[in-house]
Amino acid sequence: MLTRTAVVALGGNAISDPSGDPSIPHQFAQTRKSLVGIIELLHKGYRLAITHGNGPQVGEALLRMEHSLDLCPPRPLGILVADTQGGIGYMIEQSLQNGLRWQGLDRRVATLVTQVVVDQNDPELLKPSKFIGRAYSAAEAEALVRDHGWVLREDRGRGFRRVVGSPRPLAIVNRDAIRRLMDDGYIVICVGGGGIPVFVMANGFYEGVDAVVDKDRAAAVLARDVGAQDLFILTAVDRVALDFGTPQQTELDRLTISQAKQYLQEGQFPPGSMGPKIEAAVQFIESGGERALISSVERVIDAVHGETGTWIVRE
Repeated sequence: MLTRTAVVALGGNAISDPSGDPSIPHQFAQTRKSLVGIIELLHKGYRLAITHGNGPQVGEALLRMEHSLDLCPPRPLGILVADTQGGIGYMIEQSLQNGLRWQGLDRRVATLVTQVVVDQNDPELLKPSKFIGRAYSAAEAEALVRDHGWVLREDRGRGFRRVVGSPRPLAIVNRDAIRRLMDDGYIVICVGGGGIPVFVMANGFYEGVDAVVDKDRAAAVLARDVGAQDLFILTAVDRVALDFGTPQQTELDRLTISQAKQYLQEGQFPPGSMGPKIEAAVQFIESGGERALISSVERVIDAVHGETGTWIVRE
């Protein structure tokens, strides 16, 4: 019997081998290892939607594209996100199908290439700041701006790199299809890499935009749109910590919304690491969710049992 609905947001370490080997066999092996805890959630009767990061994979796709600009026309970033959604979704889907068969669980899996609505006037789109791709010399950067209209900025002495916006996700375009699949018993892999960012034109048409969406913020929107009670954000650490990386580091079992907001304001959770995860958890609960969990991929079941992980809850 299916008891609760949850969205699981897999971090980049769930797909990419921590050893640094980027080969597909190693990515498959890492994916299979990361899904052990997810299968245990299914044993507990969860209805699941699974989302994932795509940083290393879209980085490789950008590298291939940038090295072949003299041979092939450049591909929009939205197409690269869609490509990686399909590739990573295939790895998760097949690994999960085989794991379910091994465990004797009769559940079906589907992967959905997913678009996410953003505001075309989001400040992040008007003043892009997120570096992507490789570094170029000043002369190369000038040529790329002229030939392709890219925005490039100097990246702390590394050279000039392309920058794009990272707008806030507002809604999942494919939410009705995701909900219907989940109602029919499917485990749905969707909103990979934060989703393909699109905005809504005055005539109601969708238009893609060269940008990247934070996957944890998108997972919070997905969880809201499918009516999930739980949001599981799985990353590389077992618990959220205050004063992380210092002798005063303190790991937290539980955070209320007001505590999470206070620590965010104090700068305890930096924008480039734990900050978006905490913000996503707060956003999810304030939009109607019951609770959010931040834990490591490997120990998600221990966290569900209260042995590790950090739960973010209402007051």
